[in-house]
Amino acid sequence: MIIANSLNHFFSRPIIINFKNYPEIAGEGSIMLAKEAENVLRDWNVDLVLAPPICSLQSVSESVGLPVISQHVDDVQSGATTGFIVPESVKACGATGSIINHSEHKISPQSVNNLVKRLRGLNMVSIVCAADIEEAVTLSKFAPDFIAIEPPELIGKGVAVSKANPSIIVNTVLAISKISSKIKVLCGAGIVDKEDVIKALELGACGILVASGIVKASSWEEKIKELSSAFG
Repeated sequence: MIIANSLNHFFSRPIIINFKNYPEIAGEGSIMLAKEAENVLRDWNVDLVLAPPICSLQSVSESVGLPVISQHVDDVQSGATTGFIVPESVKACGATGSIINHSEHKISPQSVNNLVKRLRGLNMVSIVCAADIEEAVTLSKFAPDFIAIEPPELIGKGVAVSKANPSIIVNTVLAISKISSKIKVLCGAGIVDKEDVIKALELGACGILVASGIVKASSWEEKIKELSSAFG
């Protein structure tokens, strides 16, 4: 298992696969996708990171050797907080980090700040999503491990941000580099093929956050191989 934040080199070439709650990965589907991703890792020098539904976190983490992260965590304490997702619980299920502030589950900047600190205290990785450069700059001041730039209008549309709006990646990387050299930038939204990944890397992203581009593919393993091949 990868221990986040205790290493200078972790998730350096990441493909973070967000399973979301698509019907294709319900139940055993999450384990099947995780195992196909693990098969690909043997052939490509990338960091494949899995974000299954919360209900599948432990079963996926116990089924494969890949790092598993939560799709979301809530800014509430452990204990009498029924229905919320707390960092301590997802860590106990095998998660090594969490996505925070995804466009489909936005939270306040203060909560982002609180959760980044809390994950760091638990030795877990924080992947904070931002819709635009302004939000990316604001949230990067909280020192997350990653900022994932994801214009919400492109998510799930099959048009990659690296093609539709390449300047947002370049300018985000530049803006964040002025705040901290330790924060890495991920490219999300609309990634569907190898060329999308190549372009994102050329523009300065260190990796990608992808969902439907893999989950909705006719062959999970072949699509993961294709995207992984972009890293050379």
